[in-house]
Amino acid sequence: MQTVLTSLLRSEFLRSGLALAKGAWKKGITLALVALLATSCSGVFLAETESNPWEVIALPTEAAISDVAFASDGEHGWLVGSRTTLLESTDAGKTWDPRILELGEQNYTFTSIDFSGDEGWLVGQPNIMLHTTDGGTSWSNIPLDPQLPGQPLLVTATGKNSAEMATDIGAIYTTKDGGQKWKGLVQSAVGVVRNMSRNEEGRYVAVSSRGNFYSTWLPGQEAWQPHNRENSKRLQNMGFTKEGLLWLIARGGQMQFGTEQTEYEEWSEPINPEFAASWGLLDVAYRTPEELWVTGGSGNLLMSTDGGETWMKDKAVEDVPTNFYRIKFLGQDRGYILGQRGYLLRYEEAHSNLV
Repeated sequence: MQTVLTSLLRSEFLRSGLALAKGAWKKGITLALVALLATSCSGVFLAETESNPWEVIALPTEAAISDVAFASDGEHGWLVGSRTTLLESTDAGKTWDPRILELGEQNYTFTSIDFSGDEGWLVGQPNIMLHTTDGGTSWSNIPLDPQLPGQPLLVTATGKNSAEMATDIGAIYTTKDGGQKWKGLVQSAVGVVRNMSRNEEGRYVAVSSRGNFYSTWLPGQEAWQPHNRENSKRLQNMGFTKEGLLWLIARGGQMQFGTEQTEYEEWSEPINPEFAASWGLLDVAYRTPEELWVTGGSGNLLMSTDGGETWMKDKAVEDVPTNFYRIKFLGQDRGYILGQRGYLLRYEEAHSNLV
């Protein structure tokens, strides 16, 4: 009987010891996880910016806004978008009013607008191009060839009576006589693209419709140059830094920055500015050579003052009920973020002490 009792006590002692050891092990793991999160939270949840330089403007439309541009005085501006939306501002973008053009019953999606002085160009889909020489007081319709490869996607005013137009399959044309005649700059198109960007030097980058690859074009080249993506993540968007290097956003909120300007195939290591919001990054724009802003879905707005080394989040606008899908700076003190359902953010330098 004593032997049995001794065995039972020994077994109970062992079970108690194991339970204590197991509890200590779990506690140790928990503490380790807490320490890990404490040391790496900067990559999970970002610190908030010291100030919010963005004014939220509710536009008199629920259309998706595609582009923004201003005439020479900097006060007279235009927003374009879906549903033949054309909005006009005469106070540097503080307020906007609808402008109705007599374009028949066709419903257009205006995709791009640009000005050189008071001369402006506007393009959209189905094929349409409008031209103004008086800051937008009057617009004339420029006939486009019915056999135009693709539909107008991007237009750039390049000087008096001059413009450059690119279509959604990568055809690029230029005019020097106000749109009467056009000259093709590439021998063949690149295929349907997700998005396309052009820098001030006339260089282009385009992401394929499925994000499988990207293509670049430099003035003087006869054709687009295709490039494989860096890894298995599909490309979301691409554009140019102030120095003419490339940046990219891939699925999952991954970003990379180009390291050379010739072949456009050398890249920095991938980064995720904020893992907690990694699913929603959509566009990048540089206010200065070192300060960049990144927009995304569900009110995500991130920024870096050191070229992407460290990041902060503008949490003052995260409750705005829209996706910030495009950001555009027209100078260091002028910037706009385009959203869905009629929301616009306007940069006000007076409210910013970030730099």
